[in-house]
Amino acid sequence: MTDEELTYEELTYEQAMDRLEETLKRMESDKLTLDEAVKAAEDAQRYFRICVQRLEEARKKIEVRAETEPTE
Repeated sequence: MTDEELTYEELTYEQAMDRLEETLKRMESDKLTLDEAVKAAEDAQRYFRICVQRLEEARKKIEVRAETEPTE
C-alpha cells in the first residue's frame, strides 16, 4: 500500500508530518484557489492532529515502560 492509499487513521507520525509539510508548502505557493486553500487548511489540521495523537501515544508507551521497569 502506498502513502497515498493510506487513510488518515493509518498514517504514521512521519507520514502525517510529511503530508503536513507538503500541504503547508502548497498553501504558501499562492497558486491555490480559495476553495483549494480551504481544503488544504482542513487537510493541514487533520495531519497536525494525527501528529499530536501519535506523539501522545508514544508518550504513554514510554510512561508505561518507565512505570513497569524495576528501580535499583
